[in-house]
Amino acid sequence: MRILIVGGTVFVGRALTDAALARGHHVTLLNRGKSAASIPAGVEHLAADRNADLTLLRGKNWDAVIDTCACYPRQVQTLLAALAGSPHYTLISSISAYADHSRPALTEASALAEPLFGEEGPITAANYGRLKAACEQVANEAAGSRSLIVRPGIIIGPHDPTGRFGHWIRCLAAGEKFVAPGDGADPLQVIDVNDLAAWTVRLVEQRRVDVYNAVGPTEPLVFRDLLNTGRHVLHSSAEPVWVKREIMESENPGGRVKLPLWIPRTDEKSGGIFAVDGRKAWTAGLTLRPLAESIVDCARYEATLAKPNLPGASPGEEKALLQRIISRPAS
Repeated sequence: MRILIVGGTVFVGRALTDAALARGHHVTLLNRGKSAASIPAGVEHLAADRNADLTLLRGKNWDAVIDTCACYPRQVQTLLAALAGSPHYTLISSISAYADHSRPALTEASALAEPLFGEEGPITAANYGRLKAACEQVANEAAGSRSLIVRPGIIIGPHDPTGRFGHWIRCLAAGEKFVAPGDGADPLQVIDVNDLAAWTVRLVEQRRVDVYNAVGPTEPLVFRDLLNTGRHVLHSSAEPVWVKREIMESENPGGRVKLPLWIPRTDEKSGGIFAVDGRKAWTAGLTLRPLAESIVDCARYEATLAKPNLPGASPGEEKALLQRIISRPAS
């Protein structure tokens, strides 16, 4: 197949490019060319800003388009308007598009957030889901009979620019005591970027027209499982210090130190976000590697970084918080 990937050099797009090439497809990348990542050999590159002029797409045809980086509905509209030949269109959306994350077991039929149109300011936690819902609406209106919507949860793996999963890898690699969330029983869902990419390319090959929650693992996962698995496979002597939510709040003025990926199961607004129903995707062929394998891959990548991606506070601030917690009088 001839596949156009919008993005294609950063994290999810990079993995999709590799997956498509591995299956023998002809790949074209559309992006600004500002990423430090090189364009793989044999891949056509179209340098353009999707927010500006897309006339370079005229006269070109692809069998399928995978859109990895649409944040605003206008971006979906202008891209689809510029494409010729009505190719199959895949939108990488997000489980953030759902309206209510307070309850577990969200399915693809659950209500979406109210779509947000006309706003193109900074992406925030408050507007991200509504913008994704708007992107989905435009995709369905403009390419409904040929559109595939993939809603991933938290994506992990090499080249993750957020540093969220990497935070825990670094804690384990340091071999010291570190602040760990709650009592270890709060749920977590993660999907390896390479599993997501390989499965998405297979769906594109099949020209699937549907909506899927791309989450994992297939068995329930809690934070304690993540850290115990990491300690084992990384041969780590690191020691998690489990800290209750109320202690975190009292010893962490202003919430400067954040524990990435921790959303307490009792959270009134988001307590169900890591308990999304992924059975439809799993039945459709989404296979997930063992968590231990993802941890090892992420650790190898983190070890190559001259400067890690920090999702929040500095290591010094985290150590100071840990010391305050350890020194706290027993209640």
